[in-house]
Amino acid sequence: MTRHDTTLTPLEELRQNVGVPFERALAMPKSVYTSPEFAAQEMQHIFAKDWLCAGRADALPNPGDYLTMQISGEPIIVLRDRDGQLRAMSNVCRHRMSTLLEGRGNTRSIVCPYHAWTYNLDGTLRGAPAMALNENFCRDQIALPKVRCQEWLGWIMVTLNPDAPDPREKLAEVEALVGKLHMENYTEAFREEFRWTTNWKVLAENFMESYHLPVCHAGTIGGTVDLMKMTCPEGLPAFNYHYILKNDSLALALAHPTNTRLEGDERRTTWLISIYPSLMITLTPGYFWYLCLTPDGPGHVNVLFGGGLAPEFVADPQAQESFAQLKVLLDEVNIEDKGCVEKVYRGLCSGMSSPGPLSHLERPNFDFARYIAGMIPD
Repeated sequence: MTRHDTTLTPLEELRQNVGVPFERALAMPKSVYTSPEFAAQEMQHIFAKDWLCAGRADALPNPGDYLTMQISGEPIIVLRDRDGQLRAMSNVCRHRMSTLLEGRGNTRSIVCPYHAWTYNLDGTLRGAPAMALNENFCRDQIALPKVRCQEWLGWIMVTLNPDAPDPREKLAEVEALVGKLHMENYTEAFREEFRWTTNWKVLAENFMESYHLPVCHAGTIGGTVDLMKMTCPEGLPAFNYHYILKNDSLALALAHPTNTRLEGDERRTTWLISIYPSLMITLTPGYFWYLCLTPDGPGHVNVLFGGGLAPEFVADPQAQESFAQLKVLLDEVNIEDKGCVEKVYRGLCSGMSSPGPLSHLERPNFDFARYIAGMIPD
């Protein structure tokens, strides 16, 4: 049996791939990116089981503010209720099963666009027209199914899994690693969505390694990176990370002069944190940006892209112009990444392509592959 025996299933190929020491590891096998069957297994065993991110909690500041998302094919509403608490619930009417809300917005109640069944912000049914003659109808017994929702360090975390460990427990090591930056106090300045023609894991892996920066981002940030000064520690079960020490070329990437919590290199460290399966955070002492990934079959990924500023820079009127310039740069970097990850997916679909050995700078990719292999059962 060879390492790329075509009689193996994608999961068997993947487990064989991660069953060697990292120093001998190859990139993930092509089948785990291109197989529709494997994509369905990921939806069932990863996206329906683990915690997913719906964005930042400060994107829903007021009662009635809501956003919608899909988790493993399930339409979900996330909203701020009248008591100021975050809630998540099914976005499907309990009558004839129309979806209810779309996009983002603010609402006093949830009204079905099909027959005007109306729900309170806690999901209970408020009213339903012309139902008095149905003997089985009992308004008090009808409500939108609840979905677990937690705020964690300013992030909205949602899961369909009633048994998933609390994110505060599962991600305690993240807080231990970057807690001094107080990510929960950063303020979102933009939130956008787009769809790219690549597998979600290609984009996740692209974020996880900075090996590609000098070439893929030669027109933007590539010249600011010294690969030999980059540190890629072994990942943890729920996430991986690496970090870069930044120079003084971008003031927003450094701690604000009024920030007295951070000292020494802490004031110039950029953290790249990949929380499994699909929340990717770039966190600096001055700003952050993030990606939340939702697979759309093997060959497409829906991306939530957002970012903002640390509180010291929010309070600094001069920082707004600098952040606007930074946003232009981030958009340019996104364009470069889109080109790279879509090329990778086209290559994965080629008959003559095969995975090659990993650099020491791609340690996070190997840890990510181990996570995926461990989440999908036989």
